Amino acid sequence: MSNIAEGFDRNGTGEFIQFLSIAKGSAAEVVSQLYVAMDQKYIAEEEFERLSSLATQAGRKIGALMSYLRKSGIKGAKFR
Repeated sequence: MSNIAEGFDRNGTGEFIQFLSIAKGSAAEVVSQLYVAMDQKYIAEEEFERLSSLATQAGRKIGALMSYLRKSGIKGAKFR
């Protein structure tokens, strides 16, 4: 969430996409850490499935926003 906020505040679409990419990678890191938590028996498989599904969905939504912004031609406030 912090990367998305920081990128948005840069007022340029290119920079926003860059920070969205970092946030998308962070969602993938969450899934990776969930595997570790499940392997170490900190969480049950059901909890892993629920949480990894949420993280994967978030990553997909971020990716969709990135795709939209690339195709939109929007450059951001600092280019007005």
